[in-house]
Amino acid sequence: MTIELYGYQYSVYSWIARLALAEKGVDHRWTEVNPFAPDAPKSYLALHPFKRVPALVHDGFEIYETGAITRYVDETFPGPRLQPTDPRHRARCNQFLSIIDSYVYWPLVRQVFSHGVFRPHLGRPSDATEMQKGLAAAPDVLAALERLVADAEYLCGAGISLADIHLAPMIGYFALAEEGEALLKRHRKLSHWWATISARTAYRATMPRLPV
Repeated sequence: MTIELYGYQYSVYSWIARLALAEKGVDHRWTEVNPFAPDAPKSYLALHPFKRVPALVHDGFEIYETGAITRYVDETFPGPRLQPTDPRHRARCNQFLSIIDSYVYWPLVRQVFSHGVFRPHLGRPSDATEMQKGLAAAPDVLAALERLVADAEYLCGAGISLADIHLAPMIGYFALAEEGEALLKRHRKLSHWWATISARTAYRATMPRLPV
């Protein structure tokens, strides 16, 4: 059985895919692809025509889009179930996934993390205005998540789920900014969840290491 994951080491969505594989205990081969490079390999464009990451190949089966990848990983491989069986819990989990992609990713990752942490670390130009826009939007995003988070360790039940796996890397990147960490601490339930998820072995093992 051959499992290949193509991704960019700093991509939050590549991190999500790696985290799902780690939580399921699935070994894989990693191939680094920089989607921002002008000369992306033609072989990768044949795999992912939109030149994004990640993409997964399993015994000749090719799939891209992170949500599709993580659901496939959960449903294909043995290990802990990452999706609830109860219809209402499963619907709530899917609601989280949609919220994360639609409302969390842009302000917390593309604006706050990218312009406040990532670009400065790599010596690239950053836009303070973009970061401020992200910080301005973040309180409403975090408040909405706080209302959905229960007084529990995980988002969708007694065990870790795809909702936890998709949200954790985004909060992880957001909290690397001092301003992001300060905003997160204002939300008790979300902070409790974050303390639990960020201490997990799989999370720590897959967390990208930014250049110093």
